[in-house]
Amino acid sequence: MIRGIRGATTVSEDREVDVVEATEELLRELIRENQLLADQVASIFISVTDDLSSAFPAKAIREIDGWTYVPVMCMREIPVIQSLPKCIRIMVHYNTTIPQNQIHHIYLREAKALRPDLSK
Repeated sequence: MIRGIRGATTVSEDREVDVVEATEELLRELIRENQLLADQVASIFISVTDDLSSAFPAKAIREIDGWTYVPVMCMREIPVIQSLPKCIRIMVHYNTTIPQNQIHHIYLREAKALRPDLSK
């Protein structure tokens, strides 16, 4: 079975270093909390809000040992009025038998406001 594992974070500035660092931090937390193995990941979708254009967040995933060959796609988030600015969202499609209620979705920085029910 494939489970979706969600996560989101924000950056304060649209700079390549900030986007890449925030994405890496988020993915590493998803890996740690869910004990993810790269060879069990079917794919990862990453979306960014319209105000982020300095870097492809997928670059961060390529920097993590063992994650080079995971298929990753970056895209734009729907520009909803009053949505959270400078936001990076991740959806990991993971092959697992873990029940859905035991998946740990991760929301960091200002993105905790998106899902306060799932934020620590």
